[in-house]
Amino acid sequence: MEIYVVTLFPELFEGFISSGVVNRAKKRERLSLEFVNPRDFTEDKHQQVDDYPFGGGAGMVLKPEPIFRAVESITGGVRSRDAGDRVVLLTAKGTVYDHEKAVELSISDRIVFISGHYKDIDERVRASLVTDEISLGDFVLSGGEIPAMAVIDSVVRLLPGVLGDFESAIGDSFFDGLLAPPTYTRPSEYREMKVPEVLLSGDHHAIHEWRQQEALKLTRERRPELFEKYTSSMGVDEDINTGSE
Repeated sequence: MEIYVVTLFPELFEGFISSGVVNRAKKRERLSLEFVNPRDFTEDKHQQVDDYPFGGGAGMVLKPEPIFRAVESITGGVRSRDAGDRVVLLTAKGTVYDHEKAVELSISDRIVFISGHYKDIDERVRASLVTDEISLGDFVLSGGEIPAMAVIDSVVRLLPGVLGDFESAIGDSFFDGLLAPPTYTRPSEYREMKVPEVLLSGDHHAIHEWRQQEALKLTRERRPELFEKYTSSMGVDEDINTGSE
């Protein structure tokens, strides 16, 4: 997979790309990751990338010209939508990100992330270049760099050959539409708190059933909207036994 990040602050990604799953993906040649700075595509001596919004108001807006030129340097001048690339704008106005979107993006050959900054980005960028608008949630950050890191990490770990044990990804929350069940490790008893006996039994069928019931129970308690979606998609009665009253 090729990933490009259009950002005014590529230095923010230094630690992110030098460790963890992204670094592993690069070493295993599953990922090419590059950063493109819009300032390199300005034509004035001050490398101005922002300006005041038309109509007045507080804050500064990222100008369209440097963003268009930066993205076109990646796509070879072809409109990103025509080239089949995914161009992702990280914005509070976007659709809230979830695992389904991560899976969808993970099968892309090339993804371009546009990290906005300041007040906003010129609307013509969104209208002409962007294929996906993503938000991490109902809160505002200073820029799109942190959301870009979060999305990249969640996508890259799904690429074949990146995780040493793909079973680890299968057991993640949201992989099957549910929150992951509780997990335990040694010792089997700590400060009078014991690991559930079923996990020590060696009975794989019983362990699977326990984990499924715990996942259902946890999802029903903490994310009822996910529970409803899961039961509807699976054709399961919402009154299934989850171990709760």
